Amino acid sequence: MNTASYEVIAASSTMNAVAAFIGGLIIAGALVWAVRMGIKVRREEPRPPTLDEQTHLPESGAVHEIREMRDADEVPHAADESERLMPYNMHAAGTKRREDQKRRRWEPGSSGSFGGGGLGRT
Repeated sequence: MNTASYEVIAASSTMNAVAAFIGGLIIAGALVWAVRMGIKVRREEPRPPTLDEQTHLPESGAVHEIREMRDADEVPHAADESERLMPYNMHAAGTKRREDQKRRRWEPGSSGSFGGGGLGRT
């Protein structure tokens, strides 16, 4: 190889180093800008609530699930066939609490899996 090719190789590696340095400066500048923008946005947000402003448990304590048996609540019939049912005549929920809260238990021969080969309810 001759000296001219060495000079070209040295010049291209110098240009690569300068380009990498400039690229690094651009990335560092973008990161600094993003941090300053984040600080500005954070300052404009409302402050977090104090302990007095936090929600608290009610005096009765924590609310727990209630497990109960429910029955379908039928639509009430109008007293007269010409009478029209209005929304305020309807019940609030589609189910009502069953008077007998005893759970139905499994009885042999009363159920089975689909295709299980059993006789089913007899």
